[in-house]
Amino acid sequence: MYNFIDVEASGFGAGSYPIEVGVALANGQSHCTLIRPEADWLHWSQEAESLHGISRDILLIKGTSTLKAALLMNEWLSGKTVYSDAWGNDSCWLALLFEEAGVRQRFKLDSVVSLLTSDEMMRWQHKKEQVIRSMQLKRHRASSDAKILQQTLAEMQTACAV
Repeated sequence: MYNFIDVEASGFGAGSYPIEVGVALANGQSHCTLIRPEADWLHWSQEAESLHGISRDILLIKGTSTLKAALLMNEWLSGKTVYSDAWGNDSCWLALLFEEAGVRQRFKLDSVVSLLTSDEMMRWQHKKEQVIRSMQLKRHRASSDAKILQQTLAEMQTACAV
């Protein structure tokens, strides 16, 4: 098993920022935290909200500070490598989070692609859709998505070992 991460954001592109981080750890644990937007984090996409279902108001009420979110992530992941299926976006959002918090990121973020053969890369999306259907998770949230990624890789590796 590998460690996986998923980051939900206010939208895509310039001005977007992380609003939720979820991890699925190799030891079977999972963690998630909402992130309260900083005062100058104003970008908001209704399209993104319709996907993740998290309103800006919920973040302002229930979100944790960028400092606490960064410290929690370091606690969960310190010294580990964690994998993402959206490395380009997630690495930018995590860099913004840790910069805003004034904390050094103490884990390595890598792309799930680094774990896949070219054949597995071609089958990844199809297998991921199968896993989503089989897990029957009701919410598109960061920790659920991280578990989906972890399970997708596990099933691909099991299929190759057989």
